[in-house]
Amino acid sequence: MSSVPDGKKLVRSPSGLRMVPENGAFNSPFSLDEPQWVPDKECPRCMQCDTKFDFIRRKHHCRRCGRCFCDKCCSKKVSLPRMCFVDPVRQCAECSLVSQKEMEFYDKQLKVLLGGGTFLVTLGSSEKSETMTCRLSNNHRYLFLDGESHFEVELSRISSMQILTDGTSPGGGTSRASGMLLHYKPMASQDAQQLRMEAADDKKVASLWLAAMHKAAKLLYEARDQ
Repeated sequence: MSSVPDGKKLVRSPSGLRMVPENGAFNSPFSLDEPQWVPDKECPRCMQCDTKFDFIRRKHHCRRCGRCFCDKCCSKKVSLPRMCFVDPVRQCAECSLVSQKEMEFYDKQLKVLLGGGTFLVTLGSSEKSETMTCRLSNNHRYLFLDGESHFEVELSRISSMQILTDGTSPGGGTSRASGMLLHYKPMASQDAQQLRMEAADDKKVASLWLAAMHKAAKLLYEARDQ
């Protein structure tokens, strides 16, 4: 185990090398814990094709689900940033498909969220709105809102998220995201507060940011349900 810059450390687990925060409390809210591997003695056959393991047919564990498979059913090595692996790791066919879909979020949507969008922000039942730039923090833990004032929303304290749309787009296509309604608990408070965001200047950029946030919410809720 060796320390590296920016508050992270390199850790070797049975599944491979992982780059994790020095303090586990600062894990990304999108991260998943490594699964417990199914014990070898409880897995005489491949859990996908039922092939019996022997000296030639060796067993392999999927790094995402922890189940036991033959080489044919668990041959793909796919990136798994949600578990902080440095290199692509062995996954079963089902898990590899899920991880490949998630890579689009990390390659595209996450960059959009870090870049930010401009919104008209209303707190609680206030009638006063403020134009603010909203972006995801580099550690993925907070939404930073900056305008004349500044405040932060911790993603782990968001209790509900609703994407608002502006109806059907020209040409009869799908509706476009135009805003977002959040309910969250501020730090040191158990009382939920409402935050409403509506696209301001560049509605196209704001719509892309909201669509990315919608995908982020799915990962966030999945991590909570693990």
